[in-house]
Amino acid sequence: MNITAWFYFPARLAWRQLIFDRTKLIAATCGVLFACMLVFMQLGFRDSLYASAASAPIKLNGDLFLVHKQSEAMWRSIPFKRSELMRALGNPAVAEVYSLYLALAPFKNIETQVKRTLMVYGFDPDSMIFDIEDIQNKRIELRLKDTVLFDEYSRPEFGPVRPLLEAGRNGTEINDYKVIITGLFRLGISFAADGNVVTSDLNFMRIFPERSLSNIDVGVIRLHPGSSAKQTQAELSGQLNEFVNILTYEELLQHEKDYWANMAPIGFIFGFGTVMGLVVGLVIVYQILFTDITNHRNEFATLKAMGYEHGYFIRVVFASAFFLALLGFIPGYVLSVGLYHLAESQIFMPMPMTFSKVITVFTFILSMCAMAGFLAIHKLKAANPADMF
Repeated sequence: MNITAWFYFPARLAWRQLIFDRTKLIAATCGVLFACMLVFMQLGFRDSLYASAASAPIKLNGDLFLVHKQSEAMWRSIPFKRSELMRALGNPAVAEVYSLYLALAPFKNIETQVKRTLMVYGFDPDSMIFDIEDIQNKRIELRLKDTVLFDEYSRPEFGPVRPLLEAGRNGTEINDYKVIITGLFRLGISFAADGNVVTSDLNFMRIFPERSLSNIDVGVIRLHPGSSAKQTQAELSGQLNEFVNILTYEELLQHEKDYWANMAPIGFIFGFGTVMGLVVGLVIVYQILFTDITNHRNEFATLKAMGYEHGYFIRVVFASAFFLALLGFIPGYVLSVGLYHLAESQIFMPMPMTFSKVITVFTFILSMCAMAGFLAIHKLKAANPADMF
């Protein structure tokens, strides 16, 4: 049997059955479209969540990182003794170590005086700890007392900081402490914080007087060129106390993503939403295929009486499922692209429509329709030629 007889004729019959009742076809297409859009949006929000979670760690300039074992994420860090970081200098592969301090604090809008919480990063300005040019170029300003840099990618609720700075209005408060904004940088918000501020470690202690320089949140370790991060990590694991984790750059990024994926409820919500979208689409497509087979039972029985094998009808059903997947996916993709742009403008976080995401969603939708077709196939057994008489 050639490929034309094996696939083309069942597919043509499936297509004609679908377009025979346009109302049902539109209903089925809308069901697949809804499932497609729901999966696209859930995956988009999930990827945006992971990308925003790694926005700060990905800009850190280091090879190894020390965090407390009880730290769930950087924004929920547990301080540990700075002396533990200093001990890492005893390893010959370690070139430099630097301390990073983190805390959430209310920031007063310069224009409206309304307070909103953001993340404050404190570090030695000479450490070049952030791989962000705007921060590195402002090292001299950060050494001054009570000076900070503001992330202009923060949410607009913090105020139009750039035009206010250009107008000479640069004074505000963080944690009820008066500071001066001496410049801007670009980092990006996350699900944990709507904005970011960086300052020197000494200014950090002024903003948070209850904190101490001896208690740090993250230790950044730089190695000598040519040193193995994995080997040094293993050596430091035996030299430092067991209450600290020693992470490579990749492990730190994964650590942040794992928190939102496995520990925070929002990761489960996005995954559950994806599954529910597929279930809804599965039920709709199944009902359409099941009804279609029921309505054409006599026609199928006639074809069986003419000698068509059961496999032919299976291909008809799966061809119908494929057409429904295609008809629902194309407009679902187009609408999702528009929704991605709308979401980006509202949540101020990137939601890229990547090629891999398109392939993943199409695979999900195709599998959903194929599963619906598989469930509906059982109705074909009821198409018995004897029922016609």
